[in-house]
Amino acid sequence: MRISNPDRVYFDEPHVTKLDIVNYYLSVGDGIVRALRERPCMLHRYPDGVYSGGVEGEKIYQKRLPKGAPDWVQSVQVRFPSGRAADELCVTELASVAWAVQMSTVEFHPWHSRRANTEQPDELRIDLDPQPGTGLAEARRVGGIVQEILAELGWAGWPKTSGNRGIHIYVRIRPDWTFTEVRRAALAFAREVERRVPELATTKWWKEERGERVFVDFNQNARDRTIASAYSLRGRPGALVSAPITWDELPDVESEDLTIRTVPPRFAELGDLHAGIDDVAVGIEPLLEWSERDARDHDLGDAPYPPNYPKMEGEPMRVQPSRARKR
Repeated sequence: MRISNPDRVYFDEPHVTKLDIVNYYLSVGDGIVRALRERPCMLHRYPDGVYSGGVEGEKIYQKRLPKGAPDWVQSVQVRFPSGRAADELCVTELASVAWAVQMSTVEFHPWHSRRANTEQPDELRIDLDPQPGTGLAEARRVGGIVQEILAELGWAGWPKTSGNRGIHIYVRIRPDWTFTEVRRAALAFAREVERRVPELATTKWWKEERGERVFVDFNQNARDRTIASAYSLRGRPGALVSAPITWDELPDVESEDLTIRTVPPRFAELGDLHAGIDDVAVGIEPLLEWSERDARDHDLGDAPYPPNYPKMEGEPMRVQPSRARKR
């Protein structure tokens, strides 16, 4: 494959060119393909670089497969909450990743369902998002609670850094439920985390109610919501990577230690830390039972969806609490 403008600078510090990004993804090939395989994938493209010449480049959120894709680059049609449809990139081999970088892609954001049935997820995502006044240290502590709950369920969790201040943890599930059901299960799990460490974690959707706590973002399990994949670079200063880690590493991990420079030798030494993620898929029945319990015993129904979604059945009033009080 020909890489045009291979010397174009994408990051000033460290000095990273377009060809460096291609070579990075080749160096973690098994890992990035495993993370993206058969999934609809949104691309974050930076045609002029991320941080070049001290200037932050424009980010393009590319949901539709860019025009001019070779015949061998595969895609899958998906529908968005708006009702519109699009053909998105569907990675099946490493060459598709390299082609996407040739098209100025830096970040890969896959769906949590696969091409065989895009409407039924096979991945439950636990996104620990520190709010102002908190950071990675607090996210790591909440991650320890997530590990504790997963162990009680007998489930395997696969942690990674977000490439910023947060922590992501994936659980493989059987693709037997809808996005609505998986999101409901994720909300029940998040509420259990909040129940155990209310001073550290919150499930409050409205930012004005979260305080200085880590938001357990259950809405990342809604249809068409995506987060950076394992091994994806992030379009942030330092060329950080959303990198898989072990549970033993979680208490001390620092995002700044996992970059385009450090992850390739780490991968060469350790291999893909998510290599076993597809070995076992669990059923979400326990979480759906928790959801029913929360509604029955604690008067906890559904929570708001993101604003671009149509009003969902059972969803509470979608308005900020402060505005609701004024009304």
